[in-house]
Amino acid sequence: MAPVLQRFTDIAGDGAPRLDAASGEELVRVDRAASVALGRRSPEPPGTLFITTRRVIWLSEAEKGKGYAVDFLAISLHAVSRDLEAYPSPCLYTQIEAEVGTDEEAGESNPEAIDDLELSRVSEMRIILGDPGQLDALFDVFCHCAELNPDPNAEHNGENGWFHGEDMADGGWVHGDEDMLDENGPQFFNANPIGENGGYDLTHSVFELQINDQRFEDADEDQESHENGH
Repeated sequence: MAPVLQRFTDIAGDGAPRLDAASGEELVRVDRAASVALGRRSPEPPGTLFITTRRVIWLSEAEKGKGYAVDFLAISLHAVSRDLEAYPSPCLYTQIEAEVGTDEEAGESNPEAIDDLELSRVSEMRIILGDPGQLDALFDVFCHCAELNPDPNAEHNGENGWFHGEDMADGGWVHGDEDMLDENGPQFFNANPIGENGGYDLTHSVFELQINDQRFEDADEDQESHENGH
């Protein structure tokens, strides 16, 4: 299983995380005044979010030396949520591969007492930016980094993918699998796999879908003309 959510303490003197340069890890994006909410806990006080080519790192401003990190390989889903009935703040919602257990078991009632084992059971993380207008840009960065870290065990079958629909209500998401719907969470729509595009980008896939739709329409018209001719 991919690495789970973990504590992060490898912080340089300037307050930035030390990256694994030997493996080619590079910094992609930094967001100040960003909070994270683990599971159903209240958001942490604002800190700094660092997105690298390999992982997501959040460092606290209020409590120096405190931070969390999760590899993109462990992030199974990410989506923008703007439904204030589902969550009181616009955020980037993520689902994380976790060890056996639940968020309730992971010290939900006492966030201050969470230990490393309980942290590894956290399966959801929300990222709340100081500027909600940057959520779409952050989502794009997540998509890019997910493509850099494809799941080696994933099948190229078009499942477990997500994209943003501009015409969807409240800028939300819809998922095609009813079993995964959570009345308290964001909604999703199943499309292309995150981090896996089978050699095609989203624009190409949509264009190809439009072509196939036109072919079906043409075929229906030819069949109708043929039947009317007889």
